Amino acid sequence: MHDLTQRQIDILKSLIEEYIETANPVGSETLEKKHSVSASPATIRNEMVRLTELGYLQKPHTSAGRIPTPLGMKFYVTQLMKEKELSVAEEVAVKEKLWDYRERDQRFLKEVTKRLAEKTKAMAVITTDEGDIYCSGYANILDMPEFYDIDITKNLLGLVDEFDLFREIFAQSVGEEDIHIMLGEDFGPKLSHEYGFVFTNYKTPLHSGGQIGVIGPVRLNYTNVVPTVRYFGGLIEEIAKGW
Repeated sequence: MHDLTQRQIDILKSLIEEYIETANPVGSETLEKKHSVSASPATIRNEMVRLTELGYLQKPHTSAGRIPTPLGMKFYVTQLMKEKELSVAEEVAVKEKLWDYRERDQRFLKEVTKRLAEKTKAMAVITTDEGDIYCSGYANILDMPEFYDIDITKNLLGLVDEFDLFREIFAQSVGEEDIHIMLGEDFGPKLSHEYGFVFTNYKTPLHSGGQIGVIGPVRLNYTNVVPTVRYFGGLIEEIAKGW
């Protein structure tokens, strides 16, 4: 990563948060007025040009504004964002909805997938070491502007039936982190468009290794998605102890 000035960091953080909220390219005047960046629009524009040269931002052909690149999103996720943990009330509500399914392996995992999709408003995925894939939230991605492009949607939905491709994706994420985040080119050539994927590993008495996660556009709301995926992964292990 490059050494960024504090002003560049502030601009990058504000721009990414605005983009996550709106899905639209962000201009200097929006940052100056809405996010109270302490610089003139001209200065902000110059800094945005510099951030573009450094690879953190890109300029869509049809707009004067900027959007983050996968590199910019990675910097935001790993260095800038603050996670928004689920409240105790939210955790209790989720657990109550899943409790009645605790003794039924496949039905439980299907219900977990459904609840995770509802909570994150994205597409949720669970895989097992036996090669099963559970998906929910197809309608959620169709509400996102990025997926108005049929090729982008088709490319992603084609992943659902490809367990071997999931296995390849998971194999790329090594390390001790409890949460893995993949963006853009991390997926390799088979997923040629820019997606975001947040997942964690879980174990149960019936599954020595599985994954649960959320897939969507690069601009996933990571401040909410990351702690939610982490909680659901832990919840599977907690409820499945009696299997």
